[in-house]
Amino acid sequence: MSFDVEAIRREFPALHQEVHGRPLVYLDSAASSMKPEAVIEALTRFYRRDYSNVHRGVHALSQRATEAFEGARKAVAAFLSAGEDEVVFTRGTTEALNLVAQAWGGKVLGPGDEVVLSEMEHHSQIVPWQMACERHGATLRVLRIDERGAIAEGEIERKIGPRTKVVAIVHTSNALGTVNDVRRIAEVTRAVSKDAVVVVDGAQATPHGPIDPRALGADFFAFSGHKMFAPTGIGVLWGKRERLAEMPPWQGGGDMIRSVSFEGTTYADPPSRFEAGTPAIGEAIGLGAAVRWMMGLDWAAVADHEDALLAYGHARLSEVKGLRLTGTAERKKAVMAFAIDGVHPHDLGTLVDLEGIAVRVGHHCAEPVMKRFGVPATTRASLALYSTRAEIDRLVQAIDKAVAILR
Repeated sequence: MSFDVEAIRREFPALHQEVHGRPLVYLDSAASSMKPEAVIEALTRFYRRDYSNVHRGVHALSQRATEAFEGARKAVAAFLSAGEDEVVFTRGTTEALNLVAQAWGGKVLGPGDEVVLSEMEHHSQIVPWQMACERHGATLRVLRIDERGAIAEGEIERKIGPRTKVVAIVHTSNALGTVNDVRRIAEVTRAVSKDAVVVVDGAQATPHGPIDPRALGADFFAFSGHKMFAPTGIGVLWGKRERLAEMPPWQGGGDMIRSVSFEGTTYADPPSRFEAGTPAIGEAIGLGAAVRWMMGLDWAAVADHEDALLAYGHARLSEVKGLRLTGTAERKKAVMAFAIDGVHPHDLGTLVDLEGIAVRVGHHCAEPVMKRFGVPATTRASLALYSTRAEIDRLVQAIDKAVAILR
């Protein structure tokens, strides 16, 4: 199967519009991806025809909604090479990581224990584990990154030790594009601490193809639908079934119980134990549609397209005088973040927007990365499978024009 980017682009209606009188160039997919017709149609069909609450109804609409909702879980499980009982629906990566930090962290952390994470983590990984350490008297340790944006040589062996209870690591950095060797990190962790778990932020990895988190060595793996062509407000926590079975619930309410009385409550098995209340039904169905759409693609061909595009983007951006890329690790995906001497990213982002080009500016919820590279913010152009060389050319032209104005 070959990859035809123009055929792919025809499936994304939002790409075919004008902004400020110019054809849209969308280079902000790391923040949120566009949606294919298959996802839009699945959402429309649910709300037009099948809308009802799930799990508790005997009428036809409830049964159809439940079938579609649980069908989405089945699709996600296939995408992850996992069991359906290992797929917990959440509102997104942030909620999934908070769930683990509170429920698992509350179960295992105590004074003297250590949580290890990297300097490139998103705030949604850093803050929940900071809070967990503060609550339980544990210590946070940080894997430092080098000048290319990769974990520095020897840091893994120095920082992960017998007191480590949690290693919380991003698979692909949203601010740098760095792809971490999660398997190696997991192997080092298990060699020195038999009780430690590996918690992976997979939000930037899943838009680039199916993943087997168990094969990566993860115990927990979190991601968001909206970055992988699905709606907002839906995400997944994958957990090894043995870990989920050990973990207490973190929210109480309907659907997460076996029985309730004033004398006590017994909890449902995973994943229901972690899905209190009415779920995001339509959003989950949209996620299922996105995953099924993705599973129909040739991901080796997609990877070749995306990798070639990233190399082309690096080369073109390097032509801009005074531009410094932040994130040039050997293992990298889809993100081109940079600073330009004498140009503030917010000013640059505003001017390129007037050319119809959408990029992201700021600290990207990764302030320690900005501190590491000595910048207040960066401009980030992020790629997806529907991105093209012509769009990168338009970006570089817009940057040249903006820099001429700002300088």
